[in-house]
Amino acid sequence: MDILTAEFFQRALIGGALIAVTAPLMGLFLVLRRLAMIGDTLAHVSIAGVALGFLIHIYPVAVGLVFAILASFAIEVLRRAYRTYAELSIAIIMSGGIALASLLFTMGKSFKMNVTSYLFGSIYTLNQTDIWVIAGVTIIVLTTVLIHKKELFLLTFDEEAAAVSGLPVKYFNIMLSILTALVISASIKIVGALLVSALLTIPAAIGLTLSRSFKQAVILVVLVGEAAVLAGLWIAGVWNLAPGGTIVLLLIGILIVSITTTRIMRA
Repeated sequence: MDILTAEFFQRALIGGALIAVTAPLMGLFLVLRRLAMIGDTLAHVSIAGVALGFLIHIYPVAVGLVFAILASFAIEVLRRAYRTYAELSIAIIMSGGIALASLLFTMGKSFKMNVTSYLFGSIYTLNQTDIWVIAGVTIIVLTTVLIHKKELFLLTFDEEAAAVSGLPVKYFNIMLSILTALVISASIKIVGALLVSALLTIPAAIGLTLSRSFKQAVILVVLVGEAAVLAGLWIAGVWNLAPGGTIVLLLIGILIVSITTTRIMRA
């Protein structure tokens, strides 16, 4: 139990607890809008930004955040250009992000560039700057969602009705994309770019399985996210396991239990 008193583990718990609120919350909006894969896309683009940050000696998460925001704008532009095939926007930006990341990785070999922690997560290496960034993102996301909860609810369930009612759909779509980019950029050092979409989508899947209303789903995704992240960190710390992988596998276990329980109750 000595690990609980270690400063690095306490920082990990704080960072994990904060991101466990925002990632599942934004994931619920994405899943309901059938944009679940946007998490993977922005994560891969963020990694390209992280790689560039290492190359030019600027805080990698900040550069990754800029890349993710630019990618979110690009996705929205392509979604409007290919209305019938909106998923093309995600595929195109993901391909570009992977290509750019691989190019920057190649360029960074001579600089001993280490991006492994950003690919697979390294929550135990969070520093004070990372905590402040994550806390800032959490405040921005929660404040924005609370202020615009009615508009976001309408946009999520019926975008056409929202447009007809006079809601500035384009503005809110961009806002959601930027919020998602913020959350993903803040998350990649916790669970890694390769697993960040799981933190967005699996709690949403569990919440939608067990809830009977949107409000219940919002509460459930946050509770599930917190439980999985905190329990996953404790398990990984005690048994010396990979934190990101432990959190995701725990989420999958909770999902299996929730689906099984729901089917038994309905039988």
